[in-house]
Amino acid sequence: MRPIISLLVAAAVASCVLLPEVIDETRNWSASQLYSEGKEEVASANYERAIQLFETLEARYPYGRYAQQAQIETVYAYYKSDEPALAIAAADRFIKLHPNHPNVDYVYYMKGLVNFNEDLGYPAFISRQDLTERDPKAARDSFFAFKELVTRYPESRYAPDSEARMRYLLNALAAHEVHVARYYFRRGAYIAAANRVQYALTQYPQAPTNEEGLLIMVKSYDALGMTQLRDDAERVLKHNFPESRFLSGAGESDSWWKFW
Repeated sequence: MRPIISLLVAAAVASCVLLPEVIDETRNWSASQLYSEGKEEVASANYERAIQLFETLEARYPYGRYAQQAQIETVYAYYKSDEPALAIAAADRFIKLHPNHPNVDYVYYMKGLVNFNEDLGYPAFISRQDLTERDPKAARDSFFAFKELVTRYPESRYAPDSEARMRYLLNALAAHEVHVARYYFRRGAYIAAANRVQYALTQYPQAPTNEEGLLIMVKSYDALGMTQLRDDAERVLKHNFPESRFLSGAGESDSWWKFW
């Protein structure tokens, strides 16, 4: 038995000698070289390779400005690689580790942008599909990321674009709530319809779709026989949207409610 074991050991050693050595070309690279090469890979759209270099940099040189900058670049590289979950995780990690970094506003912006593009085409989606089947989480997360950026860093170079995107998202989210309220109303779920409109009015008070939302609230309370709440909702509609097309027949039976 012993000679056999010796032969096996000898064969194993010989096979190891014959295997080619795997050489890491970056093993002697400095932090600055790793970062520069990673940036070049990003510029060439080789995002997977860029991420590898940035992560290698952070592992070997975890302290200092190059490691921090590599973390920021990793967020962007994941974003461009169509890896939104990983991009957001990288952004959250950076914000947690470096809340006072001079470029943290950019990371907030990227976090909002990743979620924004996850939900791109939201208004078009409203016109083509049933929004009750769509989770607006990405739009909400995007809105709050942009909101935090604008609130914390109002002078940031990314604030104007963030504000514009927030307006877009606010209108889209309000439209979603009104769409769901309409869905509930058509199925006779009047309390749920009124509550959904109330949520939209509270969360997105300036959204133009609240005009229709208030009308749904009026009709819902009327269907429930809640005349006081119906009249209150109608007064709010008239006050906020005095030129509303839904008020064109006010005072003449219920015809002005029949808009669908």
